[in-house]
Amino acid sequence: MDSPATTKKSGLRNGSEEITCDSQAGPDSCCLSLKNGVVQPLLTDLYQITMAYAYWKNGKMKDHAVFDLFFRRNPFHGEFTIFAGLEECLKFLDKFRYTDSDIEYLRSTMPTSVEPEFFDFLKSLTANDILLYAVEEGSVVFPRVPLLRVEGPLIMVQLLETTLLNLVNFASLMATNAARYRMVAGKSVSLLEFGLRRAQGPDGGLSASKYSYIGGFDGTSNVLAGKLYGIPVKGTHAHSYIISYDSFDDLHTKTLAHKITREEMNILTLSCKYRDQIASDVGAIASEASEGELAAFISYAVAFPDGFMALVDTYDVKRSGFLNFCAVALALHDIGYTAIGIRIDSGDLAYLSQAAREIFSKITKKFDLPWFAKLTIVASNDINEETIVSLNEQNHRIDCFGIGTNLVTCQKQPALGCVYKLVEINNQPRIKLSQEVEKVTIPDRKAAYRLYGADGHALIDLIQRFEEDAPEVGQKILCRHPFEEAKRAYVIPSKVESLHKLYWKNGKIVHELPSILEIKNRVKESLATLRPDIKRKLNPTPYKVSVSESLYNYFHDLWLRSAPIGELV
Repeated sequence: MDSPATTKKSGLRNGSEEITCDSQAGPDSCCLSLKNGVVQPLLTDLYQITMAYAYWKNGKMKDHAVFDLFFRRNPFHGEFTIFAGLEECLKFLDKFRYTDSDIEYLRSTMPTSVEPEFFDFLKSLTANDILLYAVEEGSVVFPRVPLLRVEGPLIMVQLLETTLLNLVNFASLMATNAARYRMVAGKSVSLLEFGLRRAQGPDGGLSASKYSYIGGFDGTSNVLAGKLYGIPVKGTHAHSYIISYDSFDDLHTKTLAHKITREEMNILTLSCKYRDQIASDVGAIASEASEGELAAFISYAVAFPDGFMALVDTYDVKRSGFLNFCAVALALHDIGYTAIGIRIDSGDLAYLSQAAREIFSKITKKFDLPWFAKLTIVASNDINEETIVSLNEQNHRIDCFGIGTNLVTCQKQPALGCVYKLVEINNQPRIKLSQEVEKVTIPDRKAAYRLYGADGHALIDLIQRFEEDAPEVGQKILCRHPFEEAKRAYVIPSKVESLHKLYWKNGKIVHELPSILEIKNRVKESLATLRPDIKRKLNPTPYKVSVSESLYNYFHDLWLRSAPIGELV
């Protein structure tokens, strides 16, 4: 299939900003200057601005706050999530400025009672006083464990809320969805993202391409994503290309130079010869196969002799598509080239892939061409997780899945549901109470650790107060369920991993960011630390997230002190 783009340098206007990236550096380079111009301080909800003014009006400019960004439930009825979007969050902090036009717009939008000095205050804001701690991008994460901990001036930290949630929510959902597809497909099958035309707008399409690649996909059809992120781009042709040819009269070029000798050879004559020779082997009748389809295949083979892959379901896969493809592939072989394979976009994918593989094996034996039996079979056609599971059960012979709508729209679950909650202000804990226990927040500035067992698998995530000593290997640790008093267990870890790293301080990134390939590998490595029963599709075992004894007592005491006491009369 087509190879990745290798353009040296490019510029793209997106919103009011110019995006530049050296795509020749490829996916191993981290291009922080690659910034989406839409991601700016005004990409927020109005109530963030109105709260900022109310804070400012009440003299809370020096208040110091800590917010946690986390989610409450794993998506897709599973028991794990992949954290993604951190790099975009850091780019946002790096470029956080209200422009003159932003300020003028806010002046025209906010009530006339807003004091003019407030807009001067906004104009002076930067992220220089922010501290941002985060889990490593590409890591497996679980409910209630903070993905980001954001510390700094209350007004500034509050203004970051909506944008950070926007950058993390879809990225993590998309990476998780892709990882689930990768697990059901297995390691040996290639996965390509084909969803740009069905994605939620251009930004949704680019994010889907980027984070599906991080989650485990091998490439994308999205050319701009390939250019911006160094993702391999793949693509052949559509049904419209096939039906644009009606007969051999539409073929303006019927010859192709031999790859080695450069002798001009008639590929039409060769293809017709082979079509007659192999019709019985393919189970078709040459005269019934579409002439226009054969002409289209030949024209595409002339254009891409080293990358010939044909879409074979425009008319009839068995009576026409297979026969015409094999004829052109054999003709290409005589001219020194090797075909890539076929794509099937409709019908019974398991049966057709098995039939294709059987035909390829027959051709191999007939012409003594071992490579023919190994031709690639790509399947598309609204594939989802359940489709792949069913195809696995039917022993399909597909080498690659092209997946679009169900992947990029996260059809099974449209949102992850990350939230951003105040947990401390001026060194005093804050708790949000609710009649729904799962919506009660865990207060205070916290640290999080992953404890591993002797077999190398992750046992439990432990959240504790920041000032507590870190857990130690070999030390017995009491881990408590955050809300259910009777659920507790001792854990003696064989390995302890601190989940949070400081990524932003004094207005700059202080921890080296990984490349997109390193994040992709992190996903694979992190998933490998989970037991199979946690990752399985049907009735997965919940992964345990606990709190320390100290944090449990601390926040339950605060809960009791904060909750109103009812009175019965």
